[in-house]
Amino acid sequence: MQTSRRSFLKKAAVLTAMPAIIPASALGRNGHTAPSNRIVVGGIGIGPRGRQVLGNFLENSDVRFVAICDAQAERAEIVRRMANRHYGNEDCATHRDMDDILGRDDIDAVLIATGDRWHAPASIRAARAGKDVFCEKPCSMSIVESAELEEAFTANERIFQGGTQRRNVENFQLACHLANSGALGNLRAVHAGIVGLGPYVDPLPEEPLPDPEVADWDLWLGPAAERPFNSGYLRGRWRGHEGFSASYQLPEWGSHTLDLCQWAASADSTTPVEFEPDGNTIHAKYASGIRLVMRTAGFRNEGDWLGLGTCPVRFEGDDGWVEAGDSGKIAASRDDLFGNSAPETTYGTDAAAHVRDFLDCVKSRERPACDAKITRHGHVACHAAAVAWKLGRKLRFDPVTERFIDDDEANTMRSIARRAPYDV
Repeated sequence: MQTSRRSFLKKAAVLTAMPAIIPASALGRNGHTAPSNRIVVGGIGIGPRGRQVLGNFLENSDVRFVAICDAQAERAEIVRRMANRHYGNEDCATHRDMDDILGRDDIDAVLIATGDRWHAPASIRAARAGKDVFCEKPCSMSIVESAELEEAFTANERIFQGGTQRRNVENFQLACHLANSGALGNLRAVHAGIVGLGPYVDPLPEEPLPDPEVADWDLWLGPAAERPFNSGYLRGRWRGHEGFSASYQLPEWGSHTLDLCQWAASADSTTPVEFEPDGNTIHAKYASGIRLVMRTAGFRNEGDWLGLGTCPVRFEGDDGWVEAGDSGKIAASRDDLFGNSAPETTYGTDAAAHVRDFLDCVKSRERPACDAKITRHGHVACHAAAVAWKLGRKLRFDPVTERFIDDDEANTMRSIARRAPYDV
């Protein structure tokens, strides 16, 4: 049937006058988050630990996880299914190269949970692409790379949250508050639990290369030096290998526990000025005179730790001490230190509050608990301590220039080479 111009205009006027029907979800009603308030997230290299953290992202209604990239097709598929099962759709995209995610204009932030070697280069690329970043730890492989990481996020005005989630776990927060508030009196020493240190292990034996569509070995290596393929690396046996594992594994726990010691000592904007190894214990000292002791804790809390769980810290002052660990428990020399502030029991590996802190800061543009500057100084301290341990001698360090004083050999260990084209 032909419609006259006058009839068409009458119908259009009626339709224009009718109120638009908008779904409640689009307005943020009935428990939904309006699309304009959602944070669109992509993932880079998400394995077992990364999937735990991704679960913390997914439990927030203002997050929409839309894409995953991984050099291993099977891992990407696991994450794709995880996201699609959560949302009840088939919308999650898979990519092999991170540039495919970083180039998407609809993605606001990325979760980076690759191995150590990729953490800083991937984060720096993301910052330059205009993305905010939540990055698992250790966040860097060297002193210089720690600085490059912070500088990239400062220059590009992006939000960075290092994956040292214990800053947002209640018992560790309370312990640090007691230390830097003066409740322990004049703070004398802070102790960081670390894993046992050792030389890098021998490379795994060569195996035939896989199909790149299944596992892209060159991409998986990324900035690390080229070496023969072994499937064990892909299954997590890369730890302890040079170029894969950061600083003789000292930052494995030290990036958490030394970070907390920095906070307790009010030293987030600096580092110790000297490092002296004694076997697997490393003694350090801040310019303030506070001593930092990095000593092994292990999974059984050997030594004189109180057995409060992995990644323990202990802070000692003239008027008392406090110790906390991953069990969520806290102990102190005096009961009155806690008052009515006894924390809830949250396990130290729980990243839920840390992820929420990051998401809130993506919206507010405020600094999260472990921003790039805090991460830089804590990681620089870890790497400097590892250099002293490797050389087996006392080293003096300048926190401003981030160089060792009068020690050329130590200064050659401030950085590691990155393989082209995966440098930054």
